[in-house]
Amino acid sequence: MDRRSLLASMLAAALPASSVVSARAQAAALPSWQEGPAKASIMEFVARVTRPNSPDFVLADERIAVFDNDGTLWCEQPIYSQLAFALDQVKLLAPAHPEWQTQEPFKSVLANDLAGVVRSGEQGIFEIMTVTHAGMATDEFDRAVMAWTRTARHPRYHRGYTELVFQPMLELLEFLRQSDFKIFVVSGGGIDFMRPWMQAVYGIPPERVVGSSGMAKYVVGADGRPALIKDSKIDFVDDGPGKPVGIHKFIGRRPIFAFGNSDGDLQMLQWTAAGSGARFMGIVHHTDADREYAYDRNSSVGKLDKAWDEAMKERWIVVDMKQDWKVVFPS
Repeated sequence: MDRRSLLASMLAAALPASSVVSARAQAAALPSWQEGPAKASIMEFVARVTRPNSPDFVLADERIAVFDNDGTLWCEQPIYSQLAFALDQVKLLAPAHPEWQTQEPFKSVLANDLAGVVRSGEQGIFEIMTVTHAGMATDEFDRAVMAWTRTARHPRYHRGYTELVFQPMLELLEFLRQSDFKIFVVSGGGIDFMRPWMQAVYGIPPERVVGSSGMAKYVVGADGRPALIKDSKIDFVDDGPGKPVGIHKFIGRRPIFAFGNSDGDLQMLQWTAAGSGARFMGIVHHTDADREYAYDRNSSVGKLDKAWDEAMKERWIVVDMKQDWKVVFPS
């Protein structure tokens, strides 16, 4: 036995069994992360808040971690995935709406003219979301979302959208789970769009998904079966300053760990930072145009401007995708 192995054996014998398990778990954690400040900061923080004799120890019930979804856990370029879903739904519904051939923004959607869709502005996007999201039962909408995740393909990668999740972040979610964190997704995306597939993809159950939502109404059909029908009226917007509100309303505890990637996550990160005790605030910076995309301050999708300035000022952890991740997507 060499000297290093002998020392490891002596250390294992001297430590409690739980400490040995924790040390082994940490050694095996985050294999797709490069060794460097970002990975070290995550490992050090988790050790501080989970080690019982640490002055920063946090009870398991209070280990709340929140993650944005778009751009933080999966690819959000060239357009948000929920918008891609809505555009595809317009095409599915088009045979029943011949008037859409000449009516904007639907004419642009059917012509695959994304620039035309963008020119239609917020009103055009609202019309697209209304015809594809409202007026149907929630169960029917779940089925439509799941069918789309099985068949839709990203225009650049030609892979399913739920395959374009970030492998290093999947590993981080698992590492936190093994460290008894309760993990929530807190996203500006629609809650009904995210909930159907989140557990299979991230291991996050639907009750731990906080997102933007529309109104719904309870009805009883002619067959006597009850249903919830989605409405076009907005109930709650879980973006920007809405994220801390959503956290308070639906989670009820301030997080100690938060990850985002854009200005839409700024207030969630600030809210996390404002709590007492140990805190971790992280930002995914998209810097890899070859393996994914490179964008920040001037992007129309996932703009990282004010949150970047805040991260520099407050010394939050910024993950450089190109430098800190060995791989981006699962193989």
